[in-house]
Amino acid sequence: MSNTHIQQHTFAYRLRNLRARLRWLQRGKDVRSLRLQAVLGIFDLAILAFFLFGPYLREGRSYLVLDYTIAIWIGIELVAQAISAGDAKTFAKRLMTWVDLFILATLLFPDLLNNFAFLRAMRLWAIGNSSLLKEGLRRLGYNQWLEVVRACLNLVVFLFIITGFVYTSFFYGQEGTEGFIDALYFTVATVTTTGFGDITLPGTRGKLTSIVTMIIGISLFVRLAQAVVRPYKVRFPCPQCGLQRHDADAVHCKACGHLLNIPDEGQ
Repeated sequence: MSNTHIQQHTFAYRLRNLRARLRWLQRGKDVRSLRLQAVLGIFDLAILAFFLFGPYLREGRSYLVLDYTIAIWIGIELVAQAISAGDAKTFAKRLMTWVDLFILATLLFPDLLNNFAFLRAMRLWAIGNSSLLKEGLRRLGYNQWLEVVRACLNLVVFLFIITGFVYTSFFYGQEGTEGFIDALYFTVATVTTTGFGDITLPGTRGKLTSIVTMIIGISLFVRLAQAVVRPYKVRFPCPQCGLQRHDADAVHCKACGHLLNIPDEGQ
């Protein structure tokens, strides 16, 4: 075997090994991988805090240093996700791939894309859909609350995104925290359909923003109420009809009657 073939074989082996390690890190359920995922989750929360308080730090000297440091980190995450995905098609199909790419663009060009910085709150949505949250709740014995927690996180993410959009579009010129507080106040009042009327958005764009906020906000509240009220069900695809949700003690599928073998944790 020629040296070229040996080098190609070695590279392919190392790439497979790296891909397996990255997948273990991202989706592993043992104690070690969960600890590493928890560290990454804490780092994501720190990044989210930087995004939230970024408008008040822009005048500081360390702002750009933190900004580009986070950009490098997100770039490394994207490379790791691309390697673990195995092929470009799978990587491109992930919603968070495009969200992270857009977040990376807002970090690399903060002055040019500052008006789109509110989309950085989507990082919290990624945490809510990670295996860490699901496995952590399962190990604590609260896996029946997974849908409720995710519904709450979706609502919080929506509040932050709309607040950021309203702030950058309508209140960015105000000094200090007044603009952000006004934007948050308007968002909460609109989502809950309270509508006190003391703060409103001007023009046609403001009215359209209010309409979209109310429609999506009510939908998320209904989803949260369903998650709280609806009886707990486990996720287990039926081998015959594909129904995903079943009662925890189900023996047969309610849709097709197929015999189920839902894993029992012995609790």
